[in-house]
Amino acid sequence: MTSIRKEIELLETAAFYTDDVKRSLVDHIHGNPGIRYRELSRLTGFSNGVLTYHLSLLEKMNQIRIDRQRSKRVTRYYTPNVSKDESRIIGCIRNKISRQITMYIVENDLCTFDEIVDHIRKSPSTLSWYLKRLKYAGIVSVIRGQEHKLYTIVDHETIAHILFKYKENFTDKIVDNYTNMMEEL
Repeated sequence: MTSIRKEIELLETAAFYTDDVKRSLVDHIHGNPGIRYRELSRLTGFSNGVLTYHLSLLEKMNQIRIDRQRSKRVTRYYTPNVSKDESRIIGCIRNKISRQITMYIVENDLCTFDEIVDHIRKSPSTLSWYLKRLKYAGIVSVIRGQEHKLYTIVDHETIAHILFKYKENFTDKIVDNYTNMMEEL
């Protein structure tokens, strides 16, 4: 009789642990929409096997949505309340430089390349690469002016809404805080 009780206790403990792991993963994904596997692994400290197993279960239970871009070998995780359009945009602006460029163009509409370079303070080749990526994603468009190319946001209202809605959810805020702290020293 005692061995059956021990077995039941072990099963209950395992079920409790499994629920805690799933809840933790859903909380991290909700707090960091578009998070990638490696970031999730770092945040949770779960081993690859545990993480893969529980992400698979959560996907089957429709508690998370996994966006797999095979051509780029990128996998991002979202909660079901994040639409496909939002996830496409979030996937691009999770990167700090892409987000800075997007925010600058949202705030200043019809920006020249030189204005963006002056504001972001990265090399022109770097910004060119990010702008091409944002253009390909349908976030930024280019208008040929008389003297310069002008960059604008394709759907200003949607992009501004997503930037506002998810501004606190990007994981590099920790890195930003650390960088700011180091610059103050």
